[in-house]
Amino acid sequence: MRRNLWITFILILIISGLAGLVTWPSSPDLKIGNYFKELKIREGLDLQGGTHLVYELDTSKVETKDIDSANQSVINVIERRVNALGVSEPIVQPAKLGDKSSVIVELPGISDINEAVNLIGKTAQLKFKEFKQEGETIGFVDTELTGAQLRRADVQFDPNTGEPGVSIQFNSEGAKMFAEITKRNLEKPVAIELDGEIISSPTVQTIIENGEASITGKFSVEEAKKLAIELNAGALPVPIKLVEQRNVGATLGTESVQKSLAAGLIGLALIAIFMIAYYKLPGFLAVLALIIYMLITLALFKLIPVTLTLAGIAGFILSVGMAVDANILIFERTKEELNAGKSIGTSFEEGFKRAWTSIRDSNASSLITAVILYYFTSGLVKGFAVTLALGILVSVFTAITVSRTLLRLFIGTRFEKMLIIK
Repeated sequence: MRRNLWITFILILIISGLAGLVTWPSSPDLKIGNYFKELKIREGLDLQGGTHLVYELDTSKVETKDIDSANQSVINVIERRVNALGVSEPIVQPAKLGDKSSVIVELPGISDINEAVNLIGKTAQLKFKEFKQEGETIGFVDTELTGAQLRRADVQFDPNTGEPGVSIQFNSEGAKMFAEITKRNLEKPVAIELDGEIISSPTVQTIIENGEASITGKFSVEEAKKLAIELNAGALPVPIKLVEQRNVGATLGTESVQKSLAAGLIGLALIAIFMIAYYKLPGFLAVLALIIYMLITLALFKLIPVTLTLAGIAGFILSVGMAVDANILIFERTKEELNAGKSIGTSFEEGFKRAWTSIRDSNASSLITAVILYYFTSGLVKGFAVTLALGILVSVFTAITVSRTLLRLFIGTRFEKMLIIK
């Protein structure tokens, strides 16, 4: 038992040391072979400054069964356009404005807001191109066939091989155009371009006159789904309208971070003073476990990574208090066992055992709340939910494993009496 205890303690030290290395402000980036991970705290819009845009989607011309697909198509197109701007850590996510679908776009650190607004707001352009090699013209050139004639794109599976592909259907006008294109380009590639980027260039295997074709190749299921979504982005008539634009200054973000950090440090200091003054050595060990908790949580913020916002910082600070709460439950249960005349070692073991159900239930209910906040809200509230959920999970580990291990190291030694809680 003692040997296992020391092994656990050493593992805790190793985890804490690695977490501290990752958390350190000037920590080196993680590189193992070809694997590379940039280790830094990613700042959200309210910390770094930038612009917050809300677009309303007009799905009035889209069939009810296609609305979700249309919304996802718009999100994919916006993400592609935003990435083309070179924006660091953009956020593009669906939302609701009353009963209308919308998309929230957050662009931290962007300098040319007008360029972003103009680029995001234009209608998706889907074109079909054919290869030409005449005189000075070598490469793909536009045809008259565009997304306006594409009715639908769906994932399909080959009935013989089971391999995924994408089926496309044109309207009557598009069917005639596509038939002519396939006649001219038999055994040649036809490129599909979305917003100036070629997303696929399948080779025409046969003349297609019915307006229905299949794009096949060595697709994975995810690749086929992505291609279908991209094709639908240029086919579904979903105009978007900018309904809100809010700019956030970087100075405001810096001041807010400084105040939040100051509040967090003051809160941590007050918690430490209370725990040590009231619970003596067990309280001191609980503070050590709390420091380990903070190191692990901050390391996870970098490793996942979590885009930190002011609300996210609030969630993290709140979780610090919740982490200590578990230790208080354990210590109060232990005090009851000591008052009943049990030995110090037995009292702590019973204290952990009896407090566990309360710790489990309270943290489970908080975790459920965080999950609900994440999936049914957007923007800053999601950041709060993420940091709160991570904090809850790590706090259970530190309260039950770290605190327990540190306390067990003193049981059976000459310092055991210092663990008595009055």
